[in-house]
Amino acid sequence: MKSYRMNIAGLDRDLPLCPLNENLQIGAFVIFGDPELTTACAEALLARAPEYDYLITAEAKGIPLVHEMARLAGNQKYFLARKAPKLYMTGVLEVNVHSITTEKEQHLYLDTADAELMRGKRILVVDDVISTGESLHAIEELVTEAGGVICGRMAILAEGDATKRPDLIYLEKLPLFDKDGNPIV
Repeated sequence: MKSYRMNIAGLDRDLPLCPLNENLQIGAFVIFGDPELTTACAEALLARAPEYDYLITAEAKGIPLVHEMARLAGNQKYFLARKAPKLYMTGVLEVNVHSITTEKEQHLYLDTADAELMRGKRILVVDDVISTGESLHAIEELVTEAGGVICGRMAILAEGDATKRPDLIYLEKLPLFDKDGNPIV
């Protein structure tokens, strides 16, 4: 399997290339199991973060990042947009999402108890990689429905059209790749 070497938050990592279709590949970025990279990215993002009251991310790949950001910022509470409702939830807000890394339509859910805490608060949306922005948009819908105020959008990596978004704070650009594994400029 081909890979692409990147320096992210001062650390070198090899990202495996995964085909999206017969002509296009993406670099797979996964922070699960890499606490060194997770901490370095959390520190770098916090250094660029606007003022906020709470962080939110979507389940699952953003969880270690948002957890580490909250820990480094003084063990702050954060929220998760879950992929399924849980028995402990007092009620749920729900939105649909289409992600390029998932084959079928997904749903994201927010506990109404968390929504109450968000009302009128500055919410910083955090994710590992933003490409099409569909997952980001779904989280924004949940925050808005909860009455939260989106104060910023952050990611470790931006790829594709996300690199052109003036409202997105990110650490590095992740290129897309042709069928042979060459970066598309």
